[in-house]
Amino acid sequence: MTATDRPRLTVRSPADLIAAVPYLLGFHPADSVVVVAMRGRRIVFAARADLPERGADQQWPARHLGDVLTRQNAEAATVLGYGPADRVTPTVDAVRDALSSAGLAVLDALRVTEGRYWSYLCEGVECCPPDGTPYDPGSSQVTAAAVFAGQVALPDRAALTAQVTPGDGHDAAAMRRAGVRAERRLLAVLDQASAADLLNGRAVRAAGADALRVALRRQRWGERLSDDEVAWLTLLLTHLSVRDHAWERTDGRDEDIGLWSDVLRRAEEELIAAPASLLAFAAWRAGQGALAAVALERALAVHPDYSLAQLLDDLLRRGVPPSELDGWPAVGEPSQVVRRRRRRPRRKG
Repeated sequence: MTATDRPRLTVRSPADLIAAVPYLLGFHPADSVVVVAMRGRRIVFAARADLPERGADQQWPARHLGDVLTRQNAEAATVLGYGPADRVTPTVDAVRDALSSAGLAVLDALRVTEGRYWSYLCEGVECCPPDGTPYDPGSSQVTAAAVFAGQVALPDRAALTAQVTPGDGHDAAAMRRAGVRAERRLLAVLDQASAADLLNGRAVRAAGADALRVALRRQRWGERLSDDEVAWLTLLLTHLSVRDHAWERTDGRDEDIGLWSDVLRRAEEELIAAPASLLAFAAWRAGQGALAAVALERALAVHPDYSLAQLLDDLLRRGVPPSELDGWPAVGEPSQVVRRRRRRPRRKG
């Protein structure tokens, strides 16, 4: 699911909406049910769920999507189902019922597959033929506008998942060697620290702040971190004081998403929880809910009890928009989330 704080796309027809959906989600959906929420004439949110298997309960995605749109203060929605009729129709019907029960107007309900769409609400043979209405997203002005604005729609969700997993050029053996060097470096830092700095954790916090400062500067300059820098940063991020320091300095900026994506793809598996959570937070702040979701899936698959990942996963599943929350959930107490009042400007320097 994702908020739509992105360049505005003008939608005038069902074909335009179908062309816009991949850019609202970040990827082309398949075997999915999607709801596009409206407030007035503006699209404010798009949410997606997998189609249930044949014969499975249709009510879970319906209840889930209904709850999500209610939290977004939406006024109306269009439902789109992607896949064969025997799977799409019962799911779309259940979602329509859930939205209507929540007081949301259903503007249209469409089934989309193989370059054609069908409307469940239109009975006009001339405008809605029984064999479907063909559409070509490549010729849509919506697609052209999205591409011009720099928006990206990946081929499918698997391509999105690939953005948070090691790439073909990843050298796991080199990262393990860098990890060993990072452990030795940390032992040296602790060995040289005073008793007071060890007791209050100041030595590790200082090392973490310095490593983060270097990483952010390299990212701003367009330089890639070395294996040793990634290994050192991810080792320090296992300390909550360092993780929270990084969290306080992470927002929805492109450089934040770029840094934590790179670190997550290269980190050793046992150290991915913090960078995956920080990437998810940055993506969520930027309105890239789908990227946040796959980052959290990777974190929770390896570290199911990691509290920050659990918190962000809950926010995402409940469809809580970033605008509803203070920019910084209570550091050190991730179960507490403060409602947004007005965000203080970031100090320069």
